[in-house]
Amino acid sequence: MNDLDVTGRIFDIQRYSIHDGLGIRTIVFLKGCVLRCKWCCNPESQSREIETMKVLGEEKTIGRDVTVAEVMETVEKDRQYYWRSGGGITLSGGESLCQPDFARALLAESKKRGINTALESMGCADFKVIESILPFLDTYLMDIKHTNPAKHEAFTGRRNDLMLENARKIAESGLTKLIIRVPVIPTFNETADEIADIARFADKLPGVTDIHLLPYHRFGEGKYEGLGRPYLMGDIKEPTGEHMEMLKRKVESVSKLVCRIGG
Repeated sequence: MNDLDVTGRIFDIQRYSIHDGLGIRTIVFLKGCVLRCKWCCNPESQSREIETMKVLGEEKTIGRDVTVAEVMETVEKDRQYYWRSGGGITLSGGESLCQPDFARALLAESKKRGINTALESMGCADFKVIESILPFLDTYLMDIKHTNPAKHEAFTGRRNDLMLENARKIAESGLTKLIIRVPVIPTFNETADEIADIARFADKLPGVTDIHLLPYHRFGEGKYEGLGRPYLMGDIKEPTGEHMEMLKRKVESVSKLVCRIGG
C-alpha cells in the first residue's frame, strides 16, 4: 500500500504550536493509549474508539479516520513557517505507537517532502515497532515519568521497565535526537530525589543532552466532566515556579544535561 493511502484515527490537528519540538509545528493527535495516567490532560485520547464529549454544553464527536494524504494537506499549508523556523510535524496522542503503521507512514511521507519530524511518546511498545519509525524521525520527545516501576504502575496503570529499556535502545541506535521530558506531578514524582533519579538515568543515555521538566497543570480537567468521568487529581495543586526552579537546579547538579522548564 502507498503511504498516502494508509488510514489512522486522530482526534485533532493543531497548527502553529511552538511547544512540541523545534520551531513552528503542526501537531497530529492520534487516538489510543496504553497508559491511564491519573493526571492525563487529553483523556479523550485514551480510548481508540470514537467518542462523544460535551464541550461548552454541546456534544462533540471525538475521533475521525483519515488517510496520510488528508493529514498532509493540512501539514503542507504551513511549509513556509517550518522552513523559516526549523519546525515541522509532530505526532502526539495518546501514544502514537498504538497506531504504528499510520505513524510510520506519516513520518515517512513527511521526510520524503523534506519536512522535519518529531514524535511525542512514552516508548511503550515492542522495540521492533519503534525501530521501524526511527529512520524517518528527527526528534524523539520521550516521556520518562519515574524510575520506580511499582510507583509508575500505581499512577499510570503499567510498569515502566519496557519504556526505560526502549529509551536505552533508542539512544544507542544514534538514529534520532532523543530528548527526555518529565511531567512534574505532585504526589507522584515532584521531589528533588525522584527528579534527580530520572536525571541520572537520562544522563547515562548516549547522545542525550537535553531534559525538559513539564509542570503539572489542570487544563484538561473540564474534559473529564465532558466525558462523564471523574478527575482523580482534583485536589492537587500545580507546582510553583520556585519549586520548578529548585528541581531544575537539582537536575543540573547531578547531571550534565541541559535542563529547561517547559516543552
